[in-house]
Amino acid sequence: MRIAVIGAGAIGSAIGALLGRAGHEVTLVGRPAHIAAIRSAGLQVDCSLGSFTIALDATERLEHRPDIALVTTKTQDLQHAVLTNRAALAGVPVVVIHNGVRGWELATEVLPPCNVWSGVTLMIATYLVAGRVSLASHGWLLIGRASGPVDARTTALADVLKTALPTSISNDILAAQWTKLIVNLNNAVGAMTGLDTADVVADCLLSRLSIGLMREGVQVAQRAGIRLASLPDLSATQLQLTLRLPLWLAVRLAARKARSVRVDGQVWGSTLQSLKRGQPTEIDYLNGEVVRLGRQVGIPTPLNAQVVALVHEVERTGRYFRHGELRTLLPATGSGQLAFGWTPETVDRGDQERKPSQRYSS
Repeated sequence: MRIAVIGAGAIGSAIGALLGRAGHEVTLVGRPAHIAAIRSAGLQVDCSLGSFTIALDATERLEHRPDIALVTTKTQDLQHAVLTNRAALAGVPVVVIHNGVRGWELATEVLPPCNVWSGVTLMIATYLVAGRVSLASHGWLLIGRASGPVDARTTALADVLKTALPTSISNDILAAQWTKLIVNLNNAVGAMTGLDTADVVADCLLSRLSIGLMREGVQVAQRAGIRLASLPDLSATQLQLTLRLPLWLAVRLAARKARSVRVDGQVWGSTLQSLKRGQPTEIDYLNGEVVRLGRQVGIPTPLNAQVVALVHEVERTGRYFRHGELRTLLPATGSGQLAFGWTPETVDRGDQERKPSQRYSS
């Protein structure tokens, strides 16, 4: 199949490389520096199954009509990318794969809804250097219709994509997107601090902040009547039950879940990767989505609102926040307790305070 991947960042480049290795004719559409490097020396892929370099077609704008197109841009770039390549996408099945929940809505303002599918993926991929992507975990892909039942075209798309990575069909892709969004809310913690996922999980303050962000997200979704759907490696019911537990226990279970995911090397969240590349983040479509909907349904979201502001501050200044700063900047209740139930003087039920990484000490 001739497959175009519009948005050759970490996820787009990784999926493109796997599709190319599976025998498909892949075209990556991306930014000039990355495209020039791929044209010159191929796409270098570092992964747990062995590193390889693959020669792929690469361009800044799609000039031919593919059989399938995947749009893997950040949410704020999605509509512009579709508009730029609209002529080549006429009549083509388009699968929008992104972290937020607005992709289908934005794409169908440009393309006929009958030709647009939504996708949810969990791949741990890193792209910081032009022409190179690291794949710590191959993960999985879900696709589905944002409206209407599963049909033969959906099945055919899944059959093609599963040649490269495990692909399933979702009967409620919006619910799956919201589950992924809830989990992704802690992406902002690494972006504020410059830390990788392991350091965030190991830190007493930051791990609790992560749970607090997700709790707000679940509360907003429930008030809005949004159902959460299970993902291939995550039960929506277990997620909601975990977030209702006492904070110390929720943190421990979340840490155990994080450690159970086999990865190769450091894991940088996608929001932090954008900052490291000097590009705008999609924080307004992640944590900002919870803040926006919370206002509509009357649920306060002080943690997510402050996190959005702090990530934008990192975008503006290029400086990450230190541990001591966050203790004073995060929202607090009238008693001085941080809004997610943690005080600097108290450690829950014997849970030992863990020292932050050397890169993060205040």
